[in-house]
Amino acid sequence: MRRLPAVFLQILLSGLLLSGGLVRAEEPLPQNTAPTPATAAEMPRTRPAPTSPQATQESISPMVQEAAIPADTLSQAAALLQDNAFRKKAEAVERLITSGNAQARDWLDALLKGNLYRHRENGSLAFVSGSVIRDARSGDRLTRADKRDFRKITINNNLRRQLRTGIARLNLSSPDAAVRASAVDAMLDNLDPETATTLQTLAATEPDSEIRAGMQLGVAMSALNNGSVAERLAAIDAVSDSLHPKVRNRLNNLTRHADPQLAAAARQALQDIENRIQRYGYAETLFFGLSLGSVLVLAAIGLAITFGVMGVINMAHGELIMLGAYTTWMIQQLMPNFIDFSLILAIPAAFLVSGAVGILIERTVIRHLYGRPLETLLATFGISLILQQAVRTLISPQNVPVSNPAWMSGTLEINSVLALTLNRLYIILFCLLVFAALYMILSRTRLGLLVRAVSQNRAMAKAMGVRSARVDALTFGLGAGIAGVAGVALSQLTNVGPNLGQSYIIDSFMVVVFSGVGNLWGTLVAGLSLGVINKVLEPWAGAVLAKILVLVFIILFIQKRPRGLFPQKGRAAGD
Repeated sequence: MRRLPAVFLQILLSGLLLSGGLVRAEEPLPQNTAPTPATAAEMPRTRPAPTSPQATQESISPMVQEAAIPADTLSQAAALLQDNAFRKKAEAVERLITSGNAQARDWLDALLKGNLYRHRENGSLAFVSGSVIRDARSGDRLTRADKRDFRKITINNNLRRQLRTGIARLNLSSPDAAVRASAVDAMLDNLDPETATTLQTLAATEPDSEIRAGMQLGVAMSALNNGSVAERLAAIDAVSDSLHPKVRNRLNNLTRHADPQLAAAARQALQDIENRIQRYGYAETLFFGLSLGSVLVLAAIGLAITFGVMGVINMAHGELIMLGAYTTWMIQQLMPNFIDFSLILAIPAAFLVSGAVGILIERTVIRHLYGRPLETLLATFGISLILQQAVRTLISPQNVPVSNPAWMSGTLEINSVLALTLNRLYIILFCLLVFAALYMILSRTRLGLLVRAVSQNRAMAKAMGVRSARVDALTFGLGAGIAGVAGVALSQLTNVGPNLGQSYIIDSFMVVVFSGVGNLWGTLVAGLSLGVINKVLEPWAGAVLAKILVLVFIILFIQKRPRGLFPQKGRAAGD
């Protein structure tokens, strides 16, 4: 067993040459890595799921009125909206904004979206969405009306800006905190002294601290544009700790101001903000590194168990991971209406499926090859090809779709420059839970005691009456089952196909060799470390070169410490 690290190095180098470079260990889904829009709030918030087209269409119809628009205001606004002059329409919009109720918000929203129409003959106003026509005053559906009898009320860009600001001002009085926060963020696009005064007045009575901070930010940003030099200096000091993109844009404009004191203060505030953004960039890199490391730990921990106890180089380990991912897909096919619960059921199902296949492999092939690691390598490589072809024949040679449950979709927004994708966050937590469960099994159960006895001294364990063959089968099944559980996690991050296992077998061996063969804690530390190192190197070296540099590092490390990061001690060290 002393020469096994050299065998591992040959395997890793051969895999690198055959694949044209080490594969990426993680392929995030596009929807989970898209840039997130900035919000006024700087505290953690889970982004809501996007609304459906049906919900968008329903939003066109009037809301449940908090209070109807006064009749005279309604009549005056309707008359002004029928005028072709945009200044008359602007006056109507201002009257609706001043009325300040839910029905006015519906009229403004419909006008902005192009859904407010007027009748060609009698001049009555209506909301038109597809074939649905509703009276603008009562909200009743007009079943006998013909869309051809109505003409859209047109607006220009100035009116659009006025409408957006007006809707935001009305939304500031909404009882829903999310609506008020969105309104504050919308008002930051069109700040003027009147808007700033409105925000300052409402901030005094706003109960939500995040929204209140957004309002105060809007007041300060307005002062950056319209205030005196002293007011602008005070505003710069107020926004210097904000990470909002609009703040950076305003400060960047002030760096070219004619007043040298004002320009210098803007440059200093901008530099402070950039330093904070850089620190959050380091935190994001660490998060992605831990996410990648968690994937590596899940993929390698089962291999560490089987090799540490049995000395078997299992090249079919990646295909056991693949079976776990396909089990997740099959569970979702059986429960298409319960995607949120199917992933939870897939975890024990994948463990049982991959574990059963692992025990079958051990009982039929591996048990005849103990003590001959190179022959186990060739035999398990053949098994991996058989499993791949079986999946291509029985299911499909193409990738299969595995859906993310709703509770794993979206992001957790820490602030406007840092957002953590929920699927990666759950993968990190899942990795720690799997590690804790496996550690408890190996340290607190009878099976764990037998596994440790066989791994430390197989001959002595057999002399004490331990049925080593049964322990070997259960150990191989346990490692295979953990591989299946890893497949469940990977199905939420990458494509599920027959070649899924090939993407992770090289990285799994890298983690096992670096950690020290058969050491559970070493596997956790090594996997997370290699994941972070990869993500630190990728920005300046590229994905492929970063993998190569990691491999070179492992080779040099093994030359110095042949038994890995956490070598075994006692009798087991001499095996």
